[in-house]
Amino acid sequence: MGILDRWTRGVNAFKTAGTRDEDYSPNDLGSYGAVASVRPDRTRSSYSNEKSIIASIYTRIAIDCAAIEIKHARMDDQDRYLEDIDSGLNNCLTVEANVDQPASAFRQDLFMTLCDKGYLAVVPVDTSLDPRNSMSWDILTMRVGEIVKWHPRHVRVSLYNDIKGIREELTLPKTTVSIIENPLYAIMNEPDSTLQRLIRKLNLLDAVDEASASGKLDLLVQLPYTIKSETRRQQAQSRRDDIEFQLKGSKYGIAYIDGTEKVTQLNRPSENSLLGQIEYLLKMLYGQLGITEEVMNGTADESTMINYQNRTIKPMVRAAVEAMKRTFLTKTARSQRQSIVYFRDPFALVPLQQMAEAIDKLARNEVITSNEGRQAMGMRPSKDPKADQLVNSNMPNDKTGVAPPGGTAPPEPTATDPETPTSNATEEGESQNGS
Repeated sequence: MGILDRWTRGVNAFKTAGTRDEDYSPNDLGSYGAVASVRPDRTRSSYSNEKSIIASIYTRIAIDCAAIEIKHARMDDQDRYLEDIDSGLNNCLTVEANVDQPASAFRQDLFMTLCDKGYLAVVPVDTSLDPRNSMSWDILTMRVGEIVKWHPRHVRVSLYNDIKGIREELTLPKTTVSIIENPLYAIMNEPDSTLQRLIRKLNLLDAVDEASASGKLDLLVQLPYTIKSETRRQQAQSRRDDIEFQLKGSKYGIAYIDGTEKVTQLNRPSENSLLGQIEYLLKMLYGQLGITEEVMNGTADESTMINYQNRTIKPMVRAAVEAMKRTFLTKTARSQRQSIVYFRDPFALVPLQQMAEAIDKLARNEVITSNEGRQAMGMRPSKDPKADQLVNSNMPNDKTGVAPPGGTAPPEPTATDPETPTSNATEEGESQNGS
């Protein structure tokens, strides 16, 4: 679609939802729009999550999920990846999703919201045609929205409007937005799940720590007389106020008491089982999510990372890809072998020595080319034409004339050799022409 067609036929979700009556232009308004001291389109986690270790778990999962590439691709007859499709959807998934987010930031925002909220909606903001009236529309920009209300055929979504610079709520049909649910919802987002119980325990521990560090002395002052009458209680209250005034007004926090009075200090650490319960719940959460302490601090071995990738990262990425494939690709597109696929770098966790051995085996078995192996190692591709061919350099090849190390290349066929296929074909052609 050309630029003129996009200008005349393009559709914006905020305009079709009835929340915008006119296009906003900085020149018309005399300003650059709304101003914020922090990034307004960024998804904010719950207040309790930001204060605890839960935010670090969410961030680790979101970063690892965002490292997996998602593409709009064409498949062959056996559902194998064939090529990328040059479309607006693929541009959103691989280059930039909107004016604020590149593709990787969009993916991280998606999975961060998925971990925190449990479900979300990927909303096509700008489309080539109106999704309500056409089946062949393409996505130009998209954003992650928080679902605030559910209807039978629609959802109410809180979405950032990059024209006004604020978040707005839109009611959109479920057929035009991709609704993604966290496959680990029962572990992470249910009210009585392991993670939510851990969050409540962490909040209680934070409250105890704040109370112990609030600056209170927690003193008991024993007076030399019994406090049974109203007069004695008033005297005790006056004596307490006098000690508070002395401590508050003193430069070094010093006060005096009578020789017959005794002071008992109470602000010692309180003994409770919160820390033990938190350690137990954290260990249980790590086991249910397939995460270990080594994964969090970056010292996990290959087998641990593979287990973490298969049990935690892969289900979440697959859920997102299947939801977008179901919504953004019509039956006609799927019949044309269009799909949304994800790719994980197989050499990301392999040491350099093992990588060299793996690339050697893959190249000798003609699985990858030399340039693909060089790219995996971070090297520039070779300009040798043979580097882009699936050949085994250790074996002779009739097409490339490659000889094994220490050997000789196969001889070139000559027209004078009567045993070569070329000379036989020539002789047969001459005899047929002569007859």
